[in-house]
Amino acid sequence: MKGKDGEILYVGKARVLADRVRSYFQKGNDPSPKTRVLMTLVHDVETLVTTSELEALLLESNLVKRHRPRFNVVLRDDKHYPYLRLPVKDNFPRLSIVRRVTNDGALYFGPYVPAGALRDTLKVIKKVFPLATCTIDINGTADRACLEFEIKRCMAPCTGNQSQEDYHRIVKQVRCFLEGRDKELLDGLRKDMEAAADRQAFEEAARLRDRMMNVSKTLEKQRVAQIGPVDQDVIGLARMGTAADLQLLFVRGGLLIARKDFFWADTKEASDDELIRSAIEQFYNKETMPPKELFVPQPLSDHELIQRWLSQKKGRAVRVLTPERGVKARLLQLAQDNAAAALDDHLCKRAAEQKETEALQRLLGLATVPSRVEGFDISNTMGTHSVASMVVWEDGTMKKADYRRFRIKTVEGANDVASMHEVVKRRYGGTLGPRNEKALPLPDLILIDGGMGQLGAAVDALRALGLRRLSVIGLAKAKGDKEERLYSPGSREPLILSPTSPASRFVQRIRDEAHRFAITYHRKLRGQAFVVPSSRSKSAKSRKKPR
Repeated sequence: MKGKDGEILYVGKARVLADRVRSYFQKGNDPSPKTRVLMTLVHDVETLVTTSELEALLLESNLVKRHRPRFNVVLRDDKHYPYLRLPVKDNFPRLSIVRRVTNDGALYFGPYVPAGALRDTLKVIKKVFPLATCTIDINGTADRACLEFEIKRCMAPCTGNQSQEDYHRIVKQVRCFLEGRDKELLDGLRKDMEAAADRQAFEEAARLRDRMMNVSKTLEKQRVAQIGPVDQDVIGLARMGTAADLQLLFVRGGLLIARKDFFWADTKEASDDELIRSAIEQFYNKETMPPKELFVPQPLSDHELIQRWLSQKKGRAVRVLTPERGVKARLLQLAQDNAAAALDDHLCKRAAEQKETEALQRLLGLATVPSRVEGFDISNTMGTHSVASMVVWEDGTMKKADYRRFRIKTVEGANDVASMHEVVKRRYGGTLGPRNEKALPLPDLILIDGGMGQLGAAVDALRALGLRRLSVIGLAKAKGDKEERLYSPGSREPLILSPTSPASRFVQRIRDEAHRFAITYHRKLRGQAFVVPSSRSKSAKSRKKPR
Protein backbone atom coordinates (compact mmCIF):
# COMPACT_ATOMS: atom_id res chain seq x y z
CA MET A 1 0.00 0.00 0.00
CA LYS A 2 1.48 3.33 -1.11
CA GLY A 3 0.95 6.97 -0.21
CA LYS A 4 0.40 9.87 -2.55
CA ASP A 5 4.12 10.35 -3.18
CA GLY A 6 4.71 6.65 -3.86
CA GLU A 7 6.14 5.91 -0.41
CA ILE A 8 5.44 2.41 0.86
CA LEU A 9 3.14 2.53 3.89
CA TYR A 10 2.40 -1.15 4.47
CA VAL A 11 3.38 -4.59 3.13
CA GLY A 12 1.17 -7.64 3.68
CA LYS A 13 0.69 -11.16 2.35
CA ALA A 14 -2.28 -13.52 2.01
CA ARG A 15 -3.14 -16.82 0.37
CA VAL A 16 -6.03 -15.07 -1.41
CA LEU A 17 -4.81 -11.50 -1.71
CA ALA A 18 -8.02 -10.13 -3.22
CA ASP A 19 -9.97 -11.09 -0.10
CA ARG A 20 -7.34 -9.50 2.12
CA VAL A 21 -7.30 -6.21 0.22
CA ARG A 22 -11.12 -6.11 -0.10
CA SER A 23 -11.46 -6.36 3.67
CA TYR A 24 -9.82 -2.95 4.06
CA PHE A 25 -12.45 -1.23 1.90
CA GLN A 26 -15.69 -3.05 2.79
CA LYS A 27 -18.35 -1.13 4.65
CA GLY A 28 -19.54 -2.49 7.95
CA ASN A 29 -16.08 -3.60 9.08
CA ASP A 30 -14.82 -2.20 12.35
CA PRO A 31 -11.13 -1.62 11.60
CA SER A 32 -8.55 -0.92 14.26
CA PRO A 33 -7.39 2.68 14.77
CA LYS A 34 -4.18 1.80 12.96
CA THR A 35 -6.10 0.56 9.92
CA ARG A 36 -8.34 3.65 9.93
CA VAL A 37 -5.32 5.93 9.83
CA LEU A 38 -3.65 3.78 7.17
CA MET A 39 -6.67 3.92 4.85
CA THR A 40 -6.75 7.72 4.97
CA LEU A 41 -3.22 7.75 3.55
CA VAL A 42 -3.38 4.98 0.92
CA HIS A 43 -3.46 6.23 -2.69
CA ASP A 44 -2.35 3.09 -4.54
CA VAL A 45 -2.10 -0.66 -4.06
CA GLU A 46 0.62 -2.67 -5.82
CA THR A 47 0.54 -6.49 -5.91
CA LEU A 48 3.18 -9.15 -6.49
CA VAL A 49 2.26 -12.73 -7.36
CA THR A 50 4.34 -15.53 -5.83
CA THR A 51 4.43 -19.26 -6.51
CA SER A 52 3.87 -20.35 -2.88
CA GLU A 53 3.02 -19.14 0.60
CA LEU A 54 6.64 -19.67 1.63
CA GLU A 55 7.84 -17.40 -1.14
CA ALA A 56 5.26 -14.79 -0.11
CA LEU A 57 6.48 -14.93 3.51
CA LEU A 58 10.09 -14.44 2.44
CA LEU A 59 9.21 -11.62 0.04
CA GLU A 60 7.18 -9.81 2.69
CA SER A 61 10.10 -10.01 5.13
CA ASN A 62 12.57 -8.73 2.53
CA LEU A 63 10.34 -5.80 1.54
CA VAL A 64 9.73 -4.82 5.16
CA LYS A 65 13.47 -4.94 5.87
CA ARG A 66 14.28 -2.89 2.78
CA HIS A 67 11.57 -0.21 2.91
CA ARG A 68 10.74 -0.14 6.65
CA PRO A 69 7.05 0.83 6.14
CA ARG A 70 5.62 2.91 8.97
CA PHE A 71 2.55 0.66 9.45
CA ASN A 72 4.48 -2.61 9.63
CA VAL A 73 6.11 -3.97 12.76
CA VAL A 74 9.79 -3.42 11.94
CA LEU A 75 12.82 -4.75 13.81
CA ARG A 76 15.41 -2.05 14.29
CA ASP A 77 18.07 -4.64 13.74
CA ASP A 78 19.86 -5.71 10.54
CA LYS A 79 22.99 -7.32 11.94
CA HIS A 80 24.44 -10.70 11.14
CA TYR A 81 25.23 -12.27 14.48
CA PRO A 82 28.48 -14.11 15.14
CA TYR A 83 28.83 -17.88 15.29
CA LEU A 84 31.71 -20.11 16.34
CA ARG A 85 32.86 -22.36 13.50
CA LEU A 86 34.64 -25.65 14.23
CA PRO A 87 35.85 -27.50 11.09
CA VAL A 88 35.90 -30.98 12.67
CA LYS A 89 37.03 -32.65 9.41
CA ASP A 90 40.35 -30.76 9.38
CA ASN A 91 43.50 -32.46 10.62
CA PHE A 92 43.90 -29.82 13.33
CA PRO A 93 40.59 -27.93 13.67
CA ARG A 94 40.62 -24.43 15.13
CA LEU A 95 37.74 -22.25 16.22
CA SER A 96 36.96 -19.15 14.18
CA ILE A 97 34.32 -16.43 14.34
CA VAL A 98 32.00 -16.16 11.33
CA ARG A 99 28.76 -14.32 10.60
CA ARG A 100 27.39 -16.61 7.90
CA VAL A 101 26.52 -20.28 8.21
CA THR A 102 27.39 -22.39 5.15
CA ASN A 103 26.97 -26.08 4.37
CA ASP A 104 30.70 -26.92 4.40
CA GLY A 105 30.82 -29.84 6.84
CA ALA A 106 31.93 -27.69 9.77
CA LEU A 107 30.00 -27.32 13.03
CA TYR A 108 28.49 -23.93 13.87
CA PHE A 109 27.57 -22.78 17.38
CA GLY A 110 25.47 -19.72 18.15
CA PRO A 111 24.28 -17.16 17.44
CA TYR A 112 25.95 -15.15 20.20
CA VAL A 113 23.95 -12.02 20.99
CA PRO A 114 25.51 -9.69 21.93
CA ALA A 115 29.02 -10.36 20.69
CA GLY A 116 30.31 -10.04 24.26
CA ALA A 117 28.78 -13.44 24.99
CA LEU A 118 31.01 -14.89 22.27
CA ARG A 119 34.11 -13.28 23.74
CA ASP A 120 33.26 -14.70 27.16
CA THR A 121 32.80 -18.19 25.70
CA LEU A 122 36.09 -17.99 23.80
CA LYS A 123 37.85 -16.81 26.94
CA VAL A 124 36.63 -19.89 28.82
CA ILE A 125 37.59 -22.24 25.98
CA LYS A 126 41.04 -20.70 25.63
CA LYS A 127 41.64 -20.98 29.37
CA VAL A 128 40.36 -24.54 29.79
CA PHE A 129 41.03 -26.35 26.51
CA PRO A 130 44.54 -26.15 24.95
CA LEU A 131 43.29 -25.76 21.38
CA ALA A 132 45.51 -24.07 18.80
CA THR A 133 44.51 -20.47 18.01
CA CYS A 134 47.09 -19.61 15.34
CA THR A 135 46.44 -19.48 11.59
CA ILE A 136 49.56 -21.29 10.33
CA ASP A 137 49.45 -24.59 8.46
CA ILE A 138 50.04 -27.22 11.17
CA ASN A 139 52.16 -30.09 9.84
CA GLY A 140 54.46 -30.83 12.78
CA THR A 141 57.59 -29.34 11.17
CA ALA A 142 57.76 -25.89 12.82
CA ASP A 143 61.17 -25.05 14.35
CA ARG A 144 59.81 -23.83 17.67
CA ALA A 145 56.57 -23.31 19.53
CA CYS A 146 55.02 -19.93 20.22
CA LEU A 147 54.24 -18.26 23.55
CA GLU A 148 50.89 -20.08 23.80
CA PHE A 149 52.81 -23.32 24.40
CA GLU A 150 54.94 -21.72 27.12
CA ILE A 151 51.85 -20.63 29.07
CA LYS A 152 50.14 -24.05 28.58
CA ARG A 153 47.38 -22.71 26.32
CA CYS A 154 48.46 -24.94 23.41
CA MET A 155 50.30 -28.27 23.18
CA ALA A 156 52.31 -27.22 20.10
CA PRO A 157 51.08 -29.66 17.43
CA CYS A 158 52.92 -27.41 14.95
CA THR A 159 56.24 -28.80 16.23
CA GLY A 160 55.04 -32.40 16.46
CA ASN A 161 54.76 -32.20 20.24
CA GLN A 162 51.10 -33.32 20.08
CA SER A 163 49.65 -36.07 17.92
CA GLN A 164 46.60 -35.60 15.72
CA GLU A 165 44.74 -38.22 17.77
CA ASP A 166 45.42 -36.41 21.04
CA TYR A 167 44.48 -33.07 19.46
CA HIS A 168 41.13 -34.43 18.26
CA ARG A 169 40.43 -35.66 21.78
CA ILE A 170 40.53 -32.01 22.89
CA VAL A 171 38.38 -31.02 19.89
CA LYS A 172 35.77 -33.53 21.06
CA GLN A 173 35.83 -31.98 24.53
CA VAL A 174 35.32 -28.48 23.07
CA ARG A 175 32.44 -29.78 21.00
CA CYS A 176 30.79 -31.36 24.06
CA PHE A 177 31.22 -28.09 25.95
CA LEU A 178 29.63 -26.00 23.19
CA GLU A 179 26.79 -28.46 22.68
CA GLY A 180 25.96 -28.61 26.38
CA ARG A 181 26.79 -32.32 26.75
CA ASP A 182 28.29 -31.69 30.15
CA LYS A 183 27.86 -35.21 31.57
CA GLU A 184 29.64 -36.77 28.62
CA LEU A 185 32.37 -34.13 28.82
CA LEU A 186 32.99 -34.51 32.56
CA ASP A 187 32.88 -38.32 32.40
CA GLY A 188 35.45 -38.27 29.60
CA LEU A 189 37.76 -35.91 31.47
CA ARG A 190 37.48 -38.01 34.64
CA LYS A 191 38.29 -41.17 32.69
CA ASP A 192 41.35 -39.53 31.05
CA MET A 193 42.52 -38.19 34.43
CA GLU A 194 42.31 -41.62 36.06
CA ALA A 195 44.12 -43.23 33.12
CA ALA A 196 46.92 -40.65 33.39
CA ALA A 197 47.22 -41.26 37.13
CA ASP A 198 47.36 -45.06 36.58
CA ARG A 199 50.36 -44.69 34.29
CA GLN A 200 51.90 -42.23 36.80
CA ALA A 201 51.65 -39.20 34.45
CA PHE A 202 50.77 -37.06 37.44
CA GLU A 203 51.39 -33.68 35.77
CA GLU A 204 48.95 -34.56 32.99
CA ALA A 205 46.46 -35.93 35.54
CA ALA A 206 46.62 -32.67 37.50
CA ARG A 207 46.07 -30.65 34.32
CA LEU A 208 43.00 -32.75 33.48
CA ARG A 209 41.71 -32.38 37.04
CA ASP A 210 41.98 -28.57 36.80
CA ARG A 211 40.23 -28.62 33.42
CA MET A 212 37.40 -30.69 34.86
CA MET A 213 36.96 -28.31 37.81
CA ASN A 214 36.92 -25.24 35.54
CA VAL A 215 34.36 -26.82 33.24
CA SER A 216 32.15 -27.76 36.20
CA LYS A 217 32.19 -24.17 37.53
CA THR A 218 31.39 -22.71 34.11
CA LEU A 219 28.52 -25.10 33.46
CA GLU A 220 27.09 -24.47 36.91
CA LYS A 221 27.01 -20.71 36.24
CA GLN A 222 25.44 -20.97 32.79
CA ARG A 223 22.90 -23.80 33.05
CA VAL A 224 19.32 -22.57 33.22
CA ALA A 225 17.40 -25.86 33.08
CA GLN A 226 17.98 -29.56 32.65
CA ILE A 227 16.42 -29.94 29.21
CA GLY A 228 18.95 -32.08 27.41
CA PRO A 229 21.25 -31.36 24.48
CA VAL A 230 18.61 -29.62 22.32
CA ASP A 231 18.96 -26.22 20.66
CA GLN A 232 16.07 -23.93 21.60
CA ASP A 233 15.12 -20.29 21.12
CA VAL A 234 12.53 -18.87 23.49
CA ILE A 235 10.37 -15.79 22.89
CA GLY A 236 8.83 -13.72 25.66
CA LEU A 237 6.58 -10.69 25.11
CA ALA A 238 5.47 -7.91 27.47
CA ARG A 239 3.29 -4.86 26.74
CA MET A 240 2.37 -1.65 28.53
CA GLY A 241 0.21 0.91 26.79
CA THR A 242 1.50 1.26 23.22
CA ALA A 243 5.01 0.05 24.16
CA ALA A 244 6.13 -3.55 23.80
CA ASP A 245 9.28 -5.56 24.44
CA LEU A 246 10.18 -8.94 22.99
CA GLN A 247 12.97 -11.06 24.45
CA LEU A 248 14.61 -13.83 22.44
CA LEU A 249 16.63 -16.27 24.60
CA PHE A 250 19.15 -18.59 22.93
CA VAL A 251 19.49 -21.92 24.75
CA ARG A 252 21.98 -24.46 23.45
CA GLY A 253 22.01 -27.83 25.19
CA GLY A 254 20.57 -26.36 28.37
CA LEU A 255 23.00 -23.44 28.38
CA LEU A 256 21.63 -19.94 28.07
CA ILE A 257 24.31 -18.51 25.81
CA ALA A 258 22.77 -15.16 24.83
CA ARG A 259 19.64 -13.08 24.46
CA LYS A 260 18.33 -10.41 22.11
CA ASP A 261 16.06 -7.55 23.10
CA PHE A 262 13.56 -5.88 20.73
CA PHE A 263 11.70 -2.79 21.95
CA TRP A 264 8.94 -0.82 20.23
CA ALA A 265 7.85 2.49 21.76
CA ASP A 266 4.70 2.59 19.66
CA THR A 267 3.28 -0.65 18.29
CA LYS A 268 0.36 1.18 16.63
CA GLU A 269 -2.04 -1.30 18.23
CA ALA A 270 -0.44 -4.30 16.56
CA SER A 271 -1.64 -7.58 18.02
CA ASP A 272 0.61 -9.93 19.99
CA ASP A 273 0.38 -12.38 17.10
CA GLU A 274 1.63 -9.75 14.62
CA LEU A 275 4.53 -8.73 16.86
CA ILE A 276 5.72 -12.30 17.40
CA ARG A 277 5.32 -13.36 13.76
CA SER A 278 7.07 -10.23 12.48
CA ALA A 279 9.98 -10.77 14.87
CA ILE A 280 10.37 -14.42 13.78
CA GLU A 281 10.10 -13.66 10.05
CA GLN A 282 12.55 -10.75 10.10
CA PHE A 283 15.07 -12.21 12.54
CA TYR A 284 15.42 -15.63 10.91
CA ASN A 285 15.34 -14.17 7.39
CA LYS A 286 19.03 -13.35 7.84
CA GLU A 287 21.89 -15.80 8.07
CA THR A 288 20.66 -16.78 11.52
CA MET A 289 20.20 -20.56 11.74
CA PRO A 290 16.92 -21.62 13.41
CA PRO A 291 17.10 -24.03 16.37
CA LYS A 292 15.42 -27.41 16.65
CA GLU A 293 12.70 -25.92 18.84
CA LEU A 294 11.22 -22.44 19.04
CA PHE A 295 9.02 -21.62 22.06
CA VAL A 296 6.43 -18.85 21.64
CA PRO A 297 4.05 -17.48 24.30
CA GLN A 298 0.90 -18.19 22.26
CA PRO A 299 -0.13 -20.23 19.20
CA LEU A 300 0.45 -18.27 15.96
CA SER A 301 -2.02 -17.72 13.14
CA ASP A 302 0.56 -18.83 10.54
CA HIS A 303 1.93 -21.61 12.73
CA GLU A 304 2.23 -24.30 10.03
CA LEU A 305 3.66 -21.89 7.45
CA ILE A 306 6.30 -20.52 9.82
CA GLN A 307 7.24 -24.01 10.99
CA ARG A 308 7.59 -25.19 7.39
CA TRP A 309 9.70 -22.16 6.47
CA LEU A 310 12.06 -22.57 9.44
CA SER A 311 12.44 -26.28 8.71
CA GLN A 312 13.29 -25.55 5.08
CA LYS A 313 15.87 -22.96 6.16
CA LYS A 314 17.52 -25.32 8.66
CA GLY A 315 17.38 -28.38 6.41
CA ARG A 316 15.71 -30.50 9.10
CA ALA A 317 12.54 -30.39 11.19
CA VAL A 318 11.96 -27.33 13.38
CA ARG A 319 9.09 -27.34 15.90
CA VAL A 320 7.28 -24.17 17.00
CA LEU A 321 5.72 -24.88 20.41
CA THR A 322 3.78 -23.18 23.19
CA PRO A 323 4.60 -25.38 26.23
CA GLU A 324 2.16 -25.22 29.13
CA ARG A 325 3.88 -27.32 31.81
CA GLY A 326 7.24 -28.69 32.87
CA VAL A 327 10.75 -27.40 32.28
CA LYS A 328 9.92 -25.93 28.87
CA ALA A 329 7.05 -23.90 30.31
CA ARG A 330 9.38 -22.57 33.01
CA LEU A 331 11.86 -21.57 30.33
CA LEU A 332 9.10 -19.73 28.49
CA GLN A 333 8.15 -17.96 31.72
CA LEU A 334 11.78 -16.93 32.15
CA ALA A 335 11.62 -15.22 28.74
CA GLN A 336 8.33 -13.53 29.71
CA ASP A 337 9.87 -12.27 32.97
CA ASN A 338 12.91 -10.93 31.09
CA ALA A 339 10.63 -9.13 28.62
CA ALA A 340 8.65 -7.49 31.45
CA ALA A 341 11.84 -6.35 33.23
CA ALA A 342 13.34 -5.02 29.99
CA LEU A 343 10.14 -3.14 29.12
CA ASP A 344 10.17 -1.44 32.52
CA ASP A 345 13.82 -0.44 32.02
CA HIS A 346 13.12 0.94 28.53
CA LEU A 347 10.17 3.02 29.70
CA CYS A 348 12.11 4.45 32.66
CA LYS A 349 15.02 5.30 30.36
CA ARG A 350 12.75 6.94 27.78
CA ALA A 351 11.04 9.01 30.47
CA ALA A 352 14.43 10.23 31.70
CA GLU A 353 15.61 11.00 28.16
CA GLN A 354 12.37 12.84 27.43
CA LYS A 355 13.12 15.16 30.36
CA GLU A 356 16.68 15.61 29.08
CA THR A 357 15.70 16.49 25.51
CA GLU A 358 12.95 18.85 26.70
CA ALA A 359 15.47 20.59 28.95
CA LEU A 360 17.88 20.92 26.00
CA GLN A 361 15.08 22.32 23.83
CA ARG A 362 14.32 25.01 26.41
CA LEU A 363 17.99 25.78 26.90
CA LEU A 364 18.68 26.25 23.17
CA GLY A 365 15.31 27.71 22.23
CA LEU A 366 14.65 24.98 19.63
CA ALA A 367 11.28 24.92 17.84
CA THR A 368 10.74 21.22 18.61
CA VAL A 369 12.15 18.57 20.92
CA PRO A 370 15.05 16.95 19.00
CA SER A 371 14.35 13.37 17.90
CA ARG A 372 17.60 12.86 15.96
CA VAL A 373 20.99 14.20 17.05
CA GLU A 374 24.29 13.61 15.21
CA GLY A 375 27.56 14.02 17.10
CA PHE A 376 31.03 14.57 15.57
CA ASP A 377 34.54 14.18 16.98
CA ILE A 378 38.11 14.29 15.63
CA SER A 379 40.94 11.99 16.75
CA ASN A 380 44.66 11.95 15.86
CA THR A 381 48.11 11.59 17.38
CA MET A 382 50.14 14.73 16.71
CA GLY A 383 48.46 15.05 13.35
CA THR A 384 49.00 11.48 12.19
CA HIS A 385 46.24 9.00 11.29
CA SER A 386 43.65 11.76 11.66
CA VAL A 387 40.07 10.44 11.64
CA ALA A 388 36.58 11.65 12.44
CA SER A 389 33.47 9.96 13.76
CA MET A 390 29.75 10.59 13.47
CA VAL A 391 27.34 8.94 15.92
CA VAL A 392 23.56 9.14 15.88
CA TRP A 393 21.01 9.31 18.68
CA GLU A 394 17.44 8.79 17.49
CA ASP A 395 14.21 8.39 19.44
CA GLY A 396 15.81 7.28 22.67
CA THR A 397 18.59 4.97 21.39
CA MET A 398 21.99 5.20 19.75
CA LYS A 399 21.31 4.20 16.13
CA LYS A 400 24.53 2.35 15.31
CA ALA A 401 23.41 1.46 11.78
CA ASP A 402 23.80 5.18 10.92
CA TYR A 403 27.23 5.61 12.54
CA ARG A 404 29.96 6.69 10.11
CA ARG A 405 33.72 7.09 10.36
CA PHE A 406 35.97 9.16 8.11
CA ARG A 407 39.64 9.33 7.28
CA ILE A 408 40.67 12.97 7.02
CA LYS A 409 41.88 13.53 3.45
CA THR A 410 42.53 17.25 2.88
CA VAL A 411 44.15 18.37 6.14
CA GLU A 412 47.83 18.04 7.05
CA GLY A 413 48.92 17.89 10.68
CA ALA A 414 46.93 18.37 13.89
CA ASN A 415 44.27 20.83 12.74
CA ASP A 416 40.97 19.86 14.37
CA VAL A 417 39.21 22.97 13.06
CA ALA A 418 39.97 22.28 9.40
CA SER A 419 39.28 18.57 9.92
CA MET A 420 35.84 19.36 11.36
CA HIS A 421 35.06 21.54 8.33
CA GLU A 422 36.00 18.67 6.01
CA VAL A 423 33.98 15.98 7.74
CA VAL A 424 30.81 18.10 8.13
CA LYS A 425 31.00 19.05 4.45
CA ARG A 426 31.44 15.39 3.46
CA ARG A 427 28.55 14.22 5.65
CA TYR A 428 25.97 16.78 4.47
CA GLY A 429 27.21 17.39 0.95
CA GLY A 430 28.60 14.05 -0.25
CA THR A 431 27.02 10.66 -0.85
CA LEU A 432 25.29 10.87 2.54
CA GLY A 433 23.87 14.33 1.83
CA PRO A 434 20.20 15.17 1.15
CA ARG A 435 20.68 15.31 -2.63
CA ASN A 436 21.86 11.71 -2.88
CA GLU A 437 19.66 8.60 -3.07
CA LYS A 438 21.71 6.98 -0.27
CA ALA A 439 21.18 9.98 1.98
CA LEU A 440 20.76 9.66 5.71
CA PRO A 441 17.96 11.69 7.32
CA LEU A 442 18.91 15.22 8.34
CA PRO A 443 19.21 15.66 12.11
CA ASP A 444 17.27 18.04 14.34
CA LEU A 445 20.53 18.97 16.05
CA ILE A 446 24.25 18.64 15.29
CA LEU A 447 26.63 18.32 18.26
CA ILE A 448 30.29 19.20 17.67
CA ASP A 449 32.99 18.12 20.12
CA GLY A 450 34.91 21.36 20.48
CA GLY A 451 34.71 25.07 21.15
CA MET A 452 34.16 28.13 18.96
CA GLY A 453 36.82 27.09 16.43
CA GLN A 454 35.34 23.71 15.61
CA LEU A 455 31.78 25.08 15.80
CA GLY A 456 32.60 27.92 13.40
CA ALA A 457 34.15 25.46 10.94
CA ALA A 458 31.01 23.30 11.03
CA VAL A 459 28.72 26.34 10.53
CA ASP A 460 30.82 27.52 7.56
CA ALA A 461 30.58 24.08 5.95
CA LEU A 462 26.79 23.99 6.39
CA ARG A 463 26.37 27.51 4.95
CA ALA A 464 28.44 26.57 1.91
CA LEU A 465 26.01 23.68 1.34
CA GLY A 466 22.94 25.87 1.76
CA LEU A 467 21.90 24.15 5.01
CA ARG A 468 21.62 27.24 7.20
CA ARG A 469 18.53 26.03 9.04
CA LEU A 470 20.22 23.04 10.70
CA SER A 471 20.77 23.66 14.42
CA VAL A 472 24.37 23.11 15.54
CA ILE A 473 26.13 23.47 18.90
CA GLY A 474 29.62 22.84 20.29
CA LEU A 475 30.49 21.16 23.59
CA ALA A 476 33.83 21.63 25.34
CA LYS A 477 35.29 21.68 28.82
CA ALA A 478 37.91 24.24 29.85
CA LYS A 479 41.08 22.79 31.37
CA GLY A 480 40.61 22.25 35.09
CA ASP A 481 36.86 22.95 35.03
CA LYS A 482 34.18 20.49 36.05
CA GLU A 483 31.40 22.19 34.10
CA GLU A 484 30.78 21.66 30.41
CA ARG A 485 30.52 24.72 28.16
CA LEU A 486 27.91 24.84 25.42
CA TYR A 487 28.70 27.04 22.40
CA SER A 488 26.04 28.32 20.01
CA PRO A 489 26.51 30.20 16.71
CA GLY A 490 26.26 33.96 17.22
CA SER A 491 26.80 33.83 20.99
CA ARG A 492 29.98 35.37 22.34
CA GLU A 493 29.88 33.62 25.69
CA PRO A 494 29.20 29.91 26.19
CA LEU A 495 26.51 28.51 28.42
CA ILE A 496 27.99 26.82 31.48
CA LEU A 497 26.14 23.59 32.20
CA SER A 498 25.69 22.16 35.65
CA PRO A 499 27.14 18.60 35.82
CA THR A 500 23.84 17.35 37.24
CA SER A 501 21.50 19.06 34.79
CA PRO A 502 19.44 16.80 32.45
CA ALA A 503 20.61 18.67 29.35
CA SER A 504 24.25 18.26 30.39
CA ARG A 505 23.88 14.50 30.86
CA PHE A 506 22.26 14.14 27.44
CA VAL A 507 24.89 16.02 25.39
CA GLN A 508 27.73 14.48 27.38
CA ARG A 509 26.49 10.98 26.59
CA ILE A 510 26.42 11.66 22.85
CA ARG A 511 29.79 13.46 22.92
CA ASP A 512 31.42 10.61 24.84
CA GLU A 513 30.05 8.05 22.35
CA ALA A 514 31.43 10.10 19.43
CA HIS A 515 34.80 10.24 21.18
CA ARG A 516 34.79 6.49 21.83
CA PHE A 517 33.92 5.71 18.22
CA ALA A 518 36.60 8.08 16.86
CA ILE A 519 39.42 6.93 19.11
CA THR A 520 38.64 3.25 18.47
CA TYR A 521 39.02 3.82 14.72
CA HIS A 522 42.16 5.90 15.22
CA ARG A 523 43.80 3.23 17.37
CA LYS A 524 42.95 0.61 14.77
CA LEU A 525 44.67 2.58 11.98
CA ARG A 526 47.62 3.42 14.22
CA GLY A 527 48.00 -0.24 15.21
CA GLN A 528 47.91 -1.38 11.58
CA ALA A 529 50.63 1.13 10.72
CA PHE A 530 52.97 -0.11 13.47
CA VAL A 531 52.52 -3.87 13.00
CA VAL A 532 55.60 -5.42 11.39
CA PRO A 533 55.28 -9.07 10.28
CA SER A 534 57.64 -11.30 12.26
CA SER A 535 60.05 -13.71 10.62
CA ARG A 536 58.07 -16.63 12.12
CA SER A 537 54.76 -15.46 10.61
CA LYS A 538 56.45 -14.93 7.26
CA SER A 539 57.88 -18.46 7.28
CA ALA A 540 54.52 -19.83 8.38
CA LYS A 541 52.82 -18.12 5.48
CA SER A 542 55.36 -19.57 3.09
CA ARG A 543 54.45 -23.09 4.30
CA LYS A 544 50.73 -22.62 3.62
CA LYS A 545 49.23 -24.74 0.90
CA PRO A 546 48.05 -22.83 -2.18
CA ARG A 547 44.27 -22.37 -2.39
